[in-house]
Amino acid sequence: MRIAVIGSIATDHLMSFSGKISDQLVADSLQNVSLSFLVEHLDIRRGGVAGNITLGLGRLGLNPVLVGAVGQDFGDYRAFLEQNGVDTKSVHVSETQHTSRFLCTTDEDQNQIASFYAGAMSEVGEIAVKSVADRVGELDLVLIGANDPGAMLQHTAECRTLGLPFAADISQQLAIMSGDDVRKLVDGATYLFTNEYESTLLLKHTGWSEAEVLDRVGSWVVTLGGKGVRILSNKHETVEVPAIPDVKAAEPTGVGDAFRAGFLWALGCNMSLERAAQVGCVFASIVLETVGPQEYTLDRSEFSNRAAKAYGNDVAAEIESKLRV
Repeated sequence: MRIAVIGSIATDHLMSFSGKISDQLVADSLQNVSLSFLVEHLDIRRGGVAGNITLGLGRLGLNPVLVGAVGQDFGDYRAFLEQNGVDTKSVHVSETQHTSRFLCTTDEDQNQIASFYAGAMSEVGEIAVKSVADRVGELDLVLIGANDPGAMLQHTAECRTLGLPFAADISQQLAIMSGDDVRKLVDGATYLFTNEYESTLLLKHTGWSEAEVLDRVGSWVVTLGGKGVRILSNKHETVEVPAIPDVKAAEPTGVGDAFRAGFLWALGCNMSLERAAQVGCVFASIVLETVGPQEYTLDRSEFSNRAAKAYGNDVAAEIESKLRV
């Protein structure tokens, strides 16, 4: 199964200091704020939804196609992805802008001041889905993830025109896009991915009922955090899969991306929707126990043991037979 993932590619600069942001604020002078923090820690992490998902797919053994826009500073990140089985030849490199950046300072009470620089992401619309499909020869699925809103609409329309199956994964862009635009992104999707909160937001923005959404998509995959996953459809019975128990949460960043990578990898191995959701939950639990969306390690026996504990030995044996890690 050849999967292209279109979405953000970013670098996160995460800083922390032992004081409190609130102690630096003067109530009567908020109109003239000028703050500087001496931070004790700086973590620089590779990220972005498309980077996270394709890395997961690559580590599991597929050869996913990464589609996004970056700056000239992408060299080390590109090499890392390619070493892990990701095709990066469809990544657009801007001549003038840097790769997207997320900069965040966190205090001892977990309060944050953050900024996001979109940078080269604004140029992702210069990539045509047809050019990607022509280069690789065949695409079985295009996942359209959070990215430049205009480009998300453009790439969704291209998939419809080309007759390519696509997955709608609007994610955090749901909060800023109009109802009309959200409807355009969802209509005709083979898979629709949301978490529980995003499901409510999607219904509110589109004005559709749950039944009306299901009339327009193949399968609606709803992640429920600690409650697992529910997959809804008019074409098959509802699939419900519990989450992995006893997970020691370290950081949630990238957990949803890991679920998507596991889910799509399993489908690429011709597994059932139920099994795909179980694989996704296993992968998500591994990332949840890791600080950083790409800092995890994959171990075949550990992956299998988690699956066995949650879903039984037969499920674990089927999953392990396909794993290449």
